[in-house]
Amino acid sequence: MEKQSRESRPENLNIPVRLNMPSMADTAHVPANISPTSLVQSLIQQSRDIAAMEKPKMFQIQNVATITRRIKLLSVLFEEIKDTDIPLPPSAILCLRELSIVIQKIKLMIEACRKRSCIWNLMENESVSLQLYEMTMEIVKALDFLPLRLLDVTADIKEQVELVHNQAKKAKPYVDSEDERLRNELVELMKSFEQRRSPDIYRLPRIFERLGFKSPADYQAELGKLHAEVTVQAGTGGVVVVSTLNNIIGMLLYAKCVIFGVVQEEDDLAPCSPSFSEASSSGFTDGRQKLTVPDEFKCPISLDLMKDPVIVATGHTYDRISISQWLESGHCTCPKSGQKLLHLGLIPNFALRSLIAQWCEDNGVPFELNAGNSVGKPGKDPISSSQAALEAIKMTAAFLVGKLATGSLDIQRQAAFELRLLAKSGMDNRRCIAEAGAIPFLVSLLQSKDARTQENAVTALLNLSIYDNNRTLIMAAGALDQIIEVLENGTSMESRENAAATLFSLSVIDDCKITIGSRPKAIPGLVGLLKQGSSRGKRDAATALFNLSLYNGNKPLVVAAGAIPILVELLTDERAGITDDALAVLSILAASVDGLRALGHTTAIPVLVELLRLGSPKGKENSISVLLALCKSGGEEMVNHLLMISSSVESLQSLAASGSVRAKRKATSLLKILSQYENKLTVVNLH
Repeated sequence: MEKQSRESRPENLNIPVRLNMPSMADTAHVPANISPTSLVQSLIQQSRDIAAMEKPKMFQIQNVATITRRIKLLSVLFEEIKDTDIPLPPSAILCLRELSIVIQKIKLMIEACRKRSCIWNLMENESVSLQLYEMTMEIVKALDFLPLRLLDVTADIKEQVELVHNQAKKAKPYVDSEDERLRNELVELMKSFEQRRSPDIYRLPRIFERLGFKSPADYQAELGKLHAEVTVQAGTGGVVVVSTLNNIIGMLLYAKCVIFGVVQEEDDLAPCSPSFSEASSSGFTDGRQKLTVPDEFKCPISLDLMKDPVIVATGHTYDRISISQWLESGHCTCPKSGQKLLHLGLIPNFALRSLIAQWCEDNGVPFELNAGNSVGKPGKDPISSSQAALEAIKMTAAFLVGKLATGSLDIQRQAAFELRLLAKSGMDNRRCIAEAGAIPFLVSLLQSKDARTQENAVTALLNLSIYDNNRTLIMAAGALDQIIEVLENGTSMESRENAAATLFSLSVIDDCKITIGSRPKAIPGLVGLLKQGSSRGKRDAATALFNLSLYNGNKPLVVAAGAIPILVELLTDERAGITDDALAVLSILAASVDGLRALGHTTAIPVLVELLRLGSPKGKENSISVLLALCKSGGEEMVNHLLMISSSVESLQSLAASGSVRAKRKATSLLKILSQYENKLTVVNLH
């Protein structure tokens, strides 16, 4: 039963030969000072745990069953030892310690096989079989030193242990021939993508049904596990492994779309919205000044804050988009050291990314964890964009665009949803979808009276717009007026909010700021959403208004649309939770005459003074900016109004002493204005 059964594999495949799991040596151990009694109790519990574990339902079924049976047989020995009063000899204790370590390893391996991706388990089938065989050999080595004759156990138990020992010695690595055939079919399927051949659509369902995938939900669950595996493998340096995993993901996406054409739509599927920090290529200006970014957080190439730091072969760290462009342009050296790169793999620097994210949170700077795939500039990841994965995405996009062009209304809605999902991550995905001709068809669906169709279309365009080139294509397709119409009169609030986010994304391009502002309904539509939307919708509207206001010609339009009273009201709206976003827009509008005039007719000053004490670091900076602008433009009336608030001077002094560099400077300037006004009053009173 345990002889090896294998078929020949296709050649020239970069399939890993070893399961890249957390080191068993790091996770399996026995405390050095454990007592013999505790050691035996631990072995009994470990054996029970393995016996009670849910076993893999596919692949490694026989290997897991065999090794589990051996542990069950040995557990009888542990139970017998527990009941004896005779001290264990040192050699027996050493043997039991080794058995405890290997049983822990077996437990971890079974658990990993059960929880991990089904396809990845199949691709690693031979490797897992080999590791289970090696663990069996570790049991053999431990039992080699077990002094059975010195143990106070029955003859039957000794005979049973010897039987387990002898059988384990004869074990051979076992790979199920049916599993290997299925694996080879999957490998051939991936090769067809790499060679730009469309796979046989009649074979696809049969292959994936054998893997247990019978519904769209099964495919989605498997995709989630594969994405999780990519993160694990990238974090441990598995360059080739990550490439293979991405090939599998591309293949599975294509199969899901071809076989089902649609997945069950999820009500909570969020769009891949651009972050507020993308408002301007040069950062926040006019009303907000850039923070001083620590040098270690800057990319050595772009000198900007890194959003997705990755490590190259020399050990130096760069932002993914910058180093990807460097490599794609034909360079094969490290920009910082000049050394030749031994490989072109990019390994995520999770530790540095966590530090940057924490710094951003502390300083009120938005940080998108997936920003490396959302920056909006062309770039190709040597790992994630392998040829097979890329061709699979292209085929999937072409298939879905075909459905948009010729399908029924239901099919179009479904295809738009799949494109929305596909465009949610990955620059290559967004580029391939646009190249397949999806944008004009998605624009036409914006006029749909079906709520889900319209929502899927506008969200797909939003996700596509994160790629810089696609913004131009979306504008060229005449989408702007349709997006504004959805913003004003969309069939659902989610459609309206995602239309606002799309306007923000498009307005990253300077010319688009002008074009969007010239549409009579665009800015009023955003201001309306600022009042009516959900918390996310209000934030989308605020970020879009901020970005549009970077163009001075749009500031009077934003003020005229009635944005300022609503923004002031939002400063104290805890349910909306967008105080900092509202302050950022007020800060930039306060740089205009119209904005200051409108602010002067609100109750903003008491709220802004309160935010000097309780706001975030960025909120305090913007609050002091608005107050300073009001007092400079409003003269004695505004200064007097500020002085009438008892806590204002104390709050300003506190900020001047302990705020950021920018906040200190502005607080000092405002305190000087207040002091001059008080001195003037004193002179007047003396006369």
